[in-house]
Amino acid sequence: MPKEQGRKLIAQNKKARHDYHIEDTWEAGIVLQGTEVKSLRQGRASLVDGFAEIDNGEAWLLQVHIPEYSQGTWTNHAARRKRKLLLNRHEIDKIEKKLGDKGYTLVPLSLYFSDGRAKVEIALAKGKKSFDKRHALAERQANREKVEAVQRRLKGHRD
Repeated sequence: MPKEQGRKLIAQNKKARHDYHIEDTWEAGIVLQGTEVKSLRQGRASLVDGFAEIDNGEAWLLQVHIPEYSQGTWTNHAARRKRKLLLNRHEIDKIEKKLGDKGYTLVPLSLYFSDGRAKVEIALAKGKKSFDKRHALAERQANREKVEAVQRRLKGHRD
């Protein structure tokens, strides 16, 4: 069987980028059971309620929903079980130090296969206030309108 190449996206947490200021990101491996891998290969996962934590010097991914494998038997996994993240010691220490500050949390941004291995991109994030979210939406809309005006102008249309 040929070895997989490249990156295949399984799930993305778009809501995290809306709800949090992203400070730093890391790529971590995940310890999975066999039926979880098969379920992920079908492209089935949800990161919406997920978060990560550091417990006794180990990184854990919690509340990420990977549904049961449809052809699985009694060996099937629990959909929202606690999954261990594979990070280097200095990365875990750095994350743990930053999490000690008030308002920081560890959120998963995306889940993907990289060269056949399941990976998760986690981010150190600080929650946005509602006025920050409104400001970001207004800024994005203004940029979109600016680009459209430039494109209209380049095509020769008058405003």
